[in-house]
Parts: sequence; C-alpha cells; structure tokens
Amino acid sequence: MQRYEERHQELAIFDLLLSILILMASHESLGFGGLLVLLLHMALSISPASGIGVNWGTQSTHPLPPSTIVRMLKDIGFQKVKLFDADATTLKALGKSGIQVMVGIPNDLLPTLANSVQAAQDWVAQNVSSHVSSNAVDIRYVAVGNEPFLGAYNGSYIGLTLPALENVQSALIKAGLAGQVKVTVPLNADVYQSSTNLPSHGDFRSDIRQPMLQIVKFLNDNGAPFTVNIYPFISLHNDANFPIDFAFFDGSSSAINDGDRVYENVFDANHDTLVWALQKNGYGNLSIIVGEIGWPTDGDKNANPKYAQQFNQGFMSRVIAGKGTPMRSGPVDAYLFSLIDEDAKSIQPGNFERHWGLFYFDGQPKYPLRLGTTSSNGLVPATDVRYMAKKWCVMSPSANLDDPQVGPSVSYACSHADCTSLGYATSCANLDPRGNISYAFNNYYQIFNQLDSACMFPNNLSVVTDIDPSVGDCRFSIMIQSLPAAQGTASSLRLNVLVFVSLLVFTLS
Repeated sequence: MQRYEERHQELAIFDLLLSILILMASHESLGFGGLLVLLLHMALSISPASGIGVNWGTQSTHPLPPSTIVRMLKDIGFQKVKLFDADATTLKALGKSGIQVMVGIPNDLLPTLANSVQAAQDWVAQNVSSHVSSNAVDIRYVAVGNEPFLGAYNGSYIGLTLPALENVQSALIKAGLAGQVKVTVPLNADVYQSSTNLPSHGDFRSDIRQPMLQIVKFLNDNGAPFTVNIYPFISLHNDANFPIDFAFFDGSSSAINDGDRVYENVFDANHDTLVWALQKNGYGNLSIIVGEIGWPTDGDKNANPKYAQQFNQGFMSRVIAGKGTPMRSGPVDAYLFSLIDEDAKSIQPGNFERHWGLFYFDGQPKYPLRLGTTSSNGLVPATDVRYMAKKWCVMSPSANLDDPQVGPSVSYACSHADCTSLGYATSCANLDPRGNISYAFNNYYQIFNQLDSACMFPNNLSVVTDIDPSVGDCRFSIMIQSLPAAQGTASSLRLNVLVFVSLLVFTLS
C-alpha cells in the first residue's frame, strides 16, 4: 500500500518540471539567481508533508491577534496549519514562519470560480501568488470549498465543485505554482459508506457516486490528495446505541473483524472504508489527508475535557509512533480540529460546535496534551494576552426570580451571546437558577466589551461585580482585548450606542 506515496512523488516531480518550463517562458526578468532560488524552494516543496497540523478557525467575537496565534503554533511545534479562508492579515503573520499552510475557499465562492477562469486566476493571484512571492508564505494546498456535499446544502454545490477545482488548478499552472501548491476539497466522511459494518464493503454513496469519481480522478491526475474530515464524536452524538469505547483508541469490546484485519476504533474503520472505496474504483494509491479530527469539550453530554484529552492523546500517540490504519500502515497526515474555541460559530449541528478548541478563546490550554513536537512536549499557552477589567455582570441580589422580565432578558442575552455552556451535562449544568441567569448576563456583558449599557437589563435585574462568580468547572469568563487601541475607542462607542438602543427597544417591547 505504499505505492500511493511513490505515485504522489512522481506527479509532483512532473508538475515541478512543468512549472520550470512556465517560469522560463514567463519570468525572463527574474534573472538566473532569482529563478534558481524560486526553483530550489519549489523542489523542496515536493517532498511529502510530515508532522501534525491544526485547523485555525476565526469565527470569534474577540479573536487573538494573528501574530499571537502564529507564535503559539511555533511554540507548540505545529508544522502545518489549515485555514478556512485566505485572510491577508493571517497570511502575512504566517510569512517566513516555516509553517506549511492550507488556504481555504469558502463555499459561497464556488459558483463564481466554477463559472469563470478569470475569477479563479484573480483569486490565485491575490490570495496565493502574492503571499508566496512577497510574504514568503509556505502555501502547500488550496482547499476549494469545505464539505460542499453536505445534505444541508441540498445539492447546491455538487455540480460546481469539480469546475471550481479545475479552474483553480489551471490558475495555479498559469502562475507557475502547480508544483508547490496542490488543490483539494475537504469532504465530510458521509460521502462514502459501507453496505455493512465492514470497511471492505466501502464505496461512494450511490446518489453522488459519479461526481465523486470525477473529483477523485481529477485529484489523482493532478497528484493532489483526497481530504476527509472524520469525527468519531459525531458518530457517538448521532447514535445513542453507539459503543462509547469504540470512539477512542484504548481498545474496544466492539472490535470489528474484517477478514484478517481487526478494527478496534471507529477512526480506523472509517478511514479504511474510504481506502476501500478508492481502491475499488481504481484509485488505491491516492494519498489521503485527514482534514479535521478532534473532540469538543462542552455543549453536550459527551463533550468534556476528559473525553477530549482521552481522544486527542490517543490519536496523537499513534501519530508520534508513526502508526497508521490496517489498510495503510504509514503515518497519518492529519490536522487536529481545532486550535481555539470559536464563540460565533453556528450551533445548528449542536451547542458543542463552539467548543472544539485545544485552547479556550484566550489561548489558554484546556488540558495537557503530549504532541511530541517540542522540548515542552505539550500545549503552550498564548503570551501577552490582554484582558479586560476583572468585573462581571450578574443577577442583582435584590432581583426576584419571579420578575416577568427574567425570561425575556435571558433569552435576549443568549441570542446575542454564547450560552452553550448552559444545559444538561455541560460545564455549567450545576448552576442554580440565579447562576444560570448570571451566566447569560455576563456572557452578553463580556461580548459587548463590558460596556455599562450591556449590564442594564430591565427592572434592575443586573449589577456589575468585582467578585468572580465562577463555580467549579463553570467559568465566568473575562473577555480579551482584541482590537488596537485606536480602533477600540471607536468600536466601543458604536457598541455602546448599539447596546443602549437594543436594550431600550427590548425594554419597551
């Protein structure tokens, strides 16, 4: 099964030679020395990526500065990072960092890129070429879309994904970057399935079989990897009868025997179902990247730091040991999901969506995790994080729980903030009624930068305190300062007006 690595290397060399010809034809002004440096960089880029990567999502109300995140990545020893867009500030921070980058194209751009070669060329020029040449960003992949075949999209992107891939690939070839930068498309693991519970019966789903085979052929022809997101937590979340020990890497009483192969965890079984699907259709040598894998820490009965540490450490121990799966014994190429919690993510799949991070929103680690990457051998917290004042918004001691404004106030606060740590079996499940109300008020208050007007709920229900109301594992957070001072003053003024008007309308309604 190691032939897929050789095939990837052969295609990479071919692409490099093609890029050399393009460069010689289109960069006469570069000069021999400059051309030599660029070609050397490209030659070094064709070797297979090694080490563990991590996803860096940015759907946060108060994100840490990109420079802080990049310093974290380097301190921890992450060699690769996967982005969901191509934000210029983020990429600038990654310049000369030595970190390999996968940039992302959001799904809403797929129609434009699929229908216009020029649009694809413009996107590559702005989001890839400029950063490779000017900022020395080590971009290795362009992720064209993100799980575009999910059922929630009702087939909107099925006919657009391949044309978008083809146009972006053509743009990379024209830019002379096809030897260094590969296109791929991160897909959810539901694009394939097994007719039984055996991986060897795996194949692509019948309703998307033809478009999937076309994409797989394209990836294979261009030496690009198949990227898949595998989430054992989701298997457990969606099936009340799923054997919990089969989700982890500690051995399972529910092991699956598939011929001479034994599967003791759902990751191996899921991964090798894909391997069989590829092999059955003539693409057994296609390389695979696990684009997302991880475990959330809150928002669900099975989402907690204990389980997250157990899962992620189990996975990382295999990575450190170079252990693969029964069908592919070599090291797994993977990106942990994710680096930091994102409090502005959609919670349509579940409240756990905002709690996938190895770190809290402020860059503090949630639990010990050995990565085998640095001398510290673990998660390194963010440095120079600036917090707001140590004050919280809570339910006033004089307020009555029976006040008719309590329910609407909590609903209003939670609709504009993040209350996903409240509820059954969450980190704040043991709060009493006043504690639940205080948590909602405080989260709203912190997200709106501790503005006085953000703690003025009707009938004097709320009050600001300097006594930390946190209880046990339930953290009443203090927000970080994520804006430069000059921007912060103007933003605070706008927020003050917004919060005041919103609360006024809420009070009068």
